[in-house]
Amino acid sequence: MNRRVVITGLGVCAPNGVGLFDFTNALRDGKSGIRFQSKLEELDFGCQVAAEPLVKDNILNNYFTPLQQRGLNATGIVYGVIAGVDAWLDAGLDKNTTNEPRWEHGVLFGTGILGVDKFRESIHLVDDKQVRRLGSTTVLQTMASGISAYLGGILGCGNQVTTNSSACTTGTEGVLMAYERIAAGKADIMLTGSCSDSGPYVWGGFDAMRVLPRTYNKTPSKASRPMSASAKGFVPGSGAGAMVLESMESAEKRGARIYAEVLGGEINCGGQRGEGSMTAPNCVAVQRCISNAIKNAGITSNDIDVINGHLTATSKDAVEIGNWSAALERKGFDFPYINSFKGTIGHCLAAAGSIECVGTVLQFKEGMIFGNVNCEDVHPEILDVISETRIPHKSMPLHPKIIAKASFGFGDVNACVIFKEFQ
Repeated sequence: MNRRVVITGLGVCAPNGVGLFDFTNALRDGKSGIRFQSKLEELDFGCQVAAEPLVKDNILNNYFTPLQQRGLNATGIVYGVIAGVDAWLDAGLDKNTTNEPRWEHGVLFGTGILGVDKFRESIHLVDDKQVRRLGSTTVLQTMASGISAYLGGILGCGNQVTTNSSACTTGTEGVLMAYERIAAGKADIMLTGSCSDSGPYVWGGFDAMRVLPRTYNKTPSKASRPMSASAKGFVPGSGAGAMVLESMESAEKRGARIYAEVLGGEINCGGQRGEGSMTAPNCVAVQRCISNAIKNAGITSNDIDVINGHLTATSKDAVEIGNWSAALERKGFDFPYINSFKGTIGHCLAAAGSIECVGTVLQFKEGMIFGNVNCEDVHPEILDVISETRIPHKSMPLHPKIIAKASFGFGDVNACVIFKEFQ
């Protein structure tokens, strides 16, 4: 069995917009969600800017019961539940209030590090010999599968409910894992997405690695500069994105609105061989991932109209462009349009792929390609490969038929998914 798989619901909790309306407008207008963080200044971080969703306390009542909110201190779970529930409702689905799980509905929701603040709070209580004050939700908030467990219970799903974790590739990998489950006939509907905690205990390690920009603390909206010659490193971010994937038969039977079709893709690893390492990509594997994604989707490289890249605002951006060009065998003016959303949302770590997948699919709905922010000075090594006209600085009208989205993560892991306008 190889069923067609479509996207019927979207949800997002991003640094530049909580909810589809605000997020869409922010991407279209180039509005930044990167802000100065006084806590990072207090802790003497070199980089004192970061990107996190602005979630109002009163909104939590729409997603969590009073009991669930008691002691809730895991931002990733908050972001993930908001994005996941919103996607579910956007798909025209309801929360299951019966005593029987819905056996054909599942959840595959990833994360990297979850419940860091809750874990730190718990450690202090243990050290102070106050274990009994930990509360009954500490385990749920700190286990990696806490986010899928919360969503599976809220929605009453009876199919696979699980969490994947593959660093910055997590969200894009999850789309493909959910796609494969539906295409194989093992589920009708899967909620997929990913989330990432915010705060200094998540971002501190990257500051220690000196991979974050340190010269934009007074101008945070300028700090994240994908494809730019003046890029100084990625800006850490957080949040969540979510999609409802569904078999086409199920979606048509329900009369659901369809955003796009998932044609397939590829997941692989460079094995940290060749030039690959824990933090650097093996270019052979990246190119193989892209080429196999195209093959698995049943298209040709010339069919791709737009690429949403990983493009983190580091020295590897030019390398990534070179890999795309080599894999597609396209360059100069023939290269597809390409964009990165990290100029406005930073690098949302485990949530990056899912938030960016939502933004990628929204381009079909809006009939445009969202512009790139902060790359007025495109890196010269990129311009040696592709024309600057392929890097729109502002959002522009376009009706793409096929968009490729890729993510590349620590551990030399790669994922590339191919989305198609639904006919």
